Amino acid sequence: MNWLAKTVFGNVDFPDSEEHLEFKYQLMILIQVFAGITSTLFVGLAQVGVFPRFHEIQMVVIFVHAILMFVLWLILRGRKQLLLPVTYFSVLITFLDISSYFILVDNDNVRVLWFLAFISGVYLLLGLIAGAVTTLVCIATILLANSFVALPMSPNSIATTVMSMFFFAILHHAYTKRSAHFSTRLKDSNERLRHMATRDMLTNVLNSHAYYEVSDSQIQVARRKGAPYSVLFIDLDHFKSINDTHGHAAGDIVLKSVADCLSGSLRSSDVLGRVGGEEFSVFLPNTDVEGAAALAESIRTNIEMLPLLVGEQALRITASIGVARCHQSHQTILDIQKQADQAMYRAKAEGRNRVSSIHEG
Repeated sequence: MNWLAKTVFGNVDFPDSEEHLEFKYQLMILIQVFAGITSTLFVGLAQVGVFPRFHEIQMVVIFVHAILMFVLWLILRGRKQLLLPVTYFSVLITFLDISSYFILVDNDNVRVLWFLAFISGVYLLLGLIAGAVTTLVCIATILLANSFVALPMSPNSIATTVMSMFFFAILHHAYTKRSAHFSTRLKDSNERLRHMATRDMLTNVLNSHAYYEVSDSQIQVARRKGAPYSVLFIDLDHFKSINDTHGHAAGDIVLKSVADCLSGSLRSSDVLGRVGGEEFSVFLPNTDVEGAAALAESIRTNIEMLPLLVGEQALRITASIGVARCHQSHQTILDIQKQADQAMYRAKAEGRNRVSSIHEG
């Protein structure tokens, strides 16, 4: 079934946050394909006498509509960014097709049903305002065109049609509004769940699993571009003594303050994660080891200067930071972080509150 879906919809991906857009995209393509196939079949079968032929102009309109729907499908296929303009153009040509059918095929007593189906599609694809405007335009078209057809609808039929279209539009309006509200709430809920699943609850930076996943994906990007990247491993000095002396609440304050300090010291493209109790790791794209070491020294100074108060007592916190860069193409974030970890232990051994770099490779 996958090959059929790819053939119809093209190679296009929708993240979880675009579920509603995916529905509209697939619905628009299905409408285009269905309209193109059925209209082409109708014209072909009418030509051989299976179906009765309509007015010649209407036969041409139906065939042109089919061709245009196929063309729009090919334009939209695999290009979700074109959904809105393609949808508007599809709506326009479909409206012209239905209107010409209403005028030229006056012996079809139930042809107004096409307008109802058309209004439904507009509400689903373009929303409340477009649906309401389309309803009014369709009603106006029926009222105006009815005076020019050879077999006009009776006043009672017109009244029933107009009231039905208004009632139909009200139902769709309520459904579409509720559906959009539900979709927004579901999207917000998913975003909150995603945030909770990827964030460290205490510091609000990436948790270890999310950090490694994001960093590995960044490594793949860097490899394709041939760009340098480095990793910092940050360990707070004597953190256990803070917990032992001042309590875990004080330790939590320190961790939050350090995480905020790190976040404020990094670029938006850098990746920060808490990978242990008092350990943080930073992935630095487009950064060589010299640039990473300079940033690490700035971070070390910022942490040392943090104004930390626990009750009325001021605390001084320092950090030992290891720096490493990738020197083998097959390395993962865990491999490079292991080197940064070794550099961090070297900084600890040399007296703490300092930066140490691995320059191998």
